[in-house]
Order: sequence, then C-alpha cells, then structure tokens
Amino acid sequence: MGNQLSSLYDIAIAAGKVIMEHYHSQVQVTEKADSSPVTEADLAANALIIEELEKLTPDIPILSEESAHTPWQERQKWERFWLVDPLDGTKEFLRKNGEFTVNIALIEQGKPVLAVVHAPALNKSWLGDGSQAWLETKAGRERIRVRPATVPTVVGSRSHPSPELAGFLENLGEHKMAEVGSSLKFCMVAEGRAQYYPRLGPTMMWDTAAGQCIAESAGAIVLDKEGQPLQYHREELLNPSFIVSLTV
Repeated sequence: MGNQLSSLYDIAIAAGKVIMEHYHSQVQVTEKADSSPVTEADLAANALIIEELEKLTPDIPILSEESAHTPWQERQKWERFWLVDPLDGTKEFLRKNGEFTVNIALIEQGKPVLAVVHAPALNKSWLGDGSQAWLETKAGRERIRVRPATVPTVVGSRSHPSPELAGFLENLGEHKMAEVGSSLKFCMVAEGRAQYYPRLGPTMMWDTAAGQCIAESAGAIVLDKEGQPLQYHREELLNPSFIVSLTV
C-alpha cells in the first residue's frame, strides 16, 4: 500500500479523534441552507482534514462538503482533486448509533482512485487504491473482496428510504435486507457482507466518492441508471441515482 494512502489513513484517524471528542458531549446543531444538520464535530474535522491535505499535497485542490464550494468554471480545469466529507452521516452521529464516517477520496479524471472511509465509533477503517481494498481494525489489516451469495443481501439507507427501492427489490427476487447509515453501505458490499446497494434517492458527490473507491477496489461496480460509471468531473454536485453491485 502506497505512502499517500497511509498518509490519508492517518489524516482520517486524526479527524475521527476530533469527532469523538464531541460525540459524548452536548453538540450544538445548526441547519444548512438545504435543511441538513451540521455540528461542531463536522466543522472541526473539516478544518483538520483541509489543513493536513494542504500540507500533504499543496498542489491538489480540495472540494469538501463543509467548505465553500469552488464554482464549476474553476473546477472543470481540475484533473485531480480531493473530495471530502468530514462527517458523513451527521444524523447517525446525532442519534449516537455509531454509523457515521470520515470520507476522503482522490479524484483523477473524474474517477475516485484512492480513498479512506473511517468509522471512528466502530474502530474500523476501509482503504482502497483502485485495485485492492483493505479493512483495518484493532486486529490488524486484511484484504477484502466482494462475494456473491445464493440469497443476496441488499443494504439500504437508515435515514433516507426511497419509494423506488420497492420496485428494485421486487425485480431482484429473493433477498435479505440490511439497513446502515453513511458510506458504510459501500463498505458492506466491499467486504462481501452485502451484494447490492441501490441508491435511488439524492446523494452528493462527497457522500459517495470514497465509498465508491473502496467498493470498486474490492471488485464491485457502481453504475447510474443509464448503466454508466458514477463519475465526478461534472458541474452538478448532486449525484444521479446509482446501484452498487457485483455484476451489471
């Protein structure tokens, strides 16, 4: 595993420690323009990640959920950039169920090629370099790979159920269902604990890039409803619907 990925892992771990300092205390919540919640933990983790990424790669721009968003007129010239969600699953964080993550991904030519997803409350991290993926726990680091199942498990959103999901499940046939928050859904597919993650409701670029990289590095595919790979060199920050699966 490369030095840059190791550095990324260290940054995510440090951000996770900042988040956990707020986890068990009374957290101040404010609403953003889109009515989604933001906390001191989001902002503190964001400040740390931005500072560390700027030290690590001063020449690579950063697009983060919790920073001012660079307009497309400038972003369209970016061949590489960091895409960051410092605290994915703020609702899960506020519910104190542990299902929130730090997401950091490197985008090259619209594709996530390097990523870390860190779940500080679960003491778990997932890393991907585009061709291999790993799970890091207190027990150490292990390679992970997608796995088929006779009865597939479909993982869905705990906070964002969607009516379109019923149609997908009907077409799929026999299956088991699991619910989990944040980018952990991508990681369940990467680990082989789920075989499908249909996301048929809204997500933003920073919600998905790191998880997509982990899943693809473990052998999954992430396609929009037109069957095209989900990519990140575009003006629209809102993602189209997509499905993570083992096969087309």
